[in-house]
Amino acid sequence: ELKNDREVVLAAVRQNGDLLEYASAEMRNDREVVLAAVRQNGYALQWASDELKADREVVVEALKDDGDVLEFASNELIADREFILEAVKENGWALKWISDELRADREVVMEAVKTGDALYYASDKLKNDREFVLAAVAQNGEALGNASEALRNDKEVVLAAVAQNG
Repeated sequence: ELKNDREVVLAAVRQNGDLLEYASAEMRNDREVVLAAVRQNGYALQWASDELKADREVVVEALKDDGDVLEFASNELIADREFILEAVKENGWALKWISDELRADREVVMEAVKTGDALYYASDKLKNDREFVLAAVAQNGEALGNASEALRNDKEVVLAAVAQNG
């Protein structure tokens, strides 16, 4: 009975987002309840209704906690380039869960690199693209560690990474 009591469920998920797992299906489909849960713990997204796993705002809120929560987002969102651009701006590690096509997209990967060393999940083609890697290390020097071996040994690329890390 309490699993369907909105006041009780809201209070619980504000303290521990994972408690959404024990809420009723109706509460897992309540946008306010799910937003409260994912703001407390992004991984609570896994317990949300399918409808809310396709809700851009809910997923972006969850991504603020951890990029890996993109695993739980709807397939439609994961395939949506514009959404993915928004997602990787929140958390570059979201690249891990997107299509190979989007991992090869220069703009998507560059946005991801700006928020962390997400070059790890980029396509091999981009990891070996000198111009792209130079731009990436200029944004985040740590990206050098995930460039191709040839570029990790390229003096200009290394110097650009060192200069960025200051």
